[in-house]
Amino acid sequence: MEAMAELPRVVVGLTGASGMPYALDLLETLQGLAEVHLVLSQGAKRVLWEEMGLSPKDLYPLASRVYKDGDLGAPIASGSFRTQGMVVVPCSATTLSKIALGLADTLLTRAAYVHLKERRPLILVPREAPLPLPTLRAMVQATEAGALILPASPGFYHRPKEIRDLLGFITQRILDHLGLSAERAPRWGEGIG
Repeated sequence: MEAMAELPRVVVGLTGASGMPYALDLLETLQGLAEVHLVLSQGAKRVLWEEMGLSPKDLYPLASRVYKDGDLGAPIASGSFRTQGMVVVPCSATTLSKIALGLADTLLTRAAYVHLKERRPLILVPREAPLPLPTLRAMVQATEAGALILPASPGFYHRPKEIRDLLGFITQRILDHLGLSAERAPRWGEGIG
């Protein structure tokens, strides 16, 4: 009897920035692709309700495990907990700044810190605009520390017809950087035009 292959683990953090549809699209796409370990900041809970009319419990079916942001003893707080990577989507300017400075005062920022120290992919998906100088500096600092800044700025060369197409463009880019395969958006030069 063949053993079933284990799915790669991916940590997904949601923060209090606008952009929860990006998070939901990613979580839905990760179904069957990864074992999702989810953590939401306090701000994320409010934005999730404001933008989508959802509570954190509505996301539980999309994750293998959900953690409280105050649980600094959770498995994802340790470098010995192996993952394929971590995504913070949407990533608030405050969370981005904390990560850039190595401040690990919550489970979400601690898990991000662990991904930096273990040299695992850490993808930060900010959505805010315009960007003030402190945030731009934090983006540079986070990049220098090893994070990838992937702004929620979808392209249009794939001729999106609905919002789901725009969300899929960003989800596709996230998955590419995690080394996971799922076709959520057409790629340049592959059937476009």
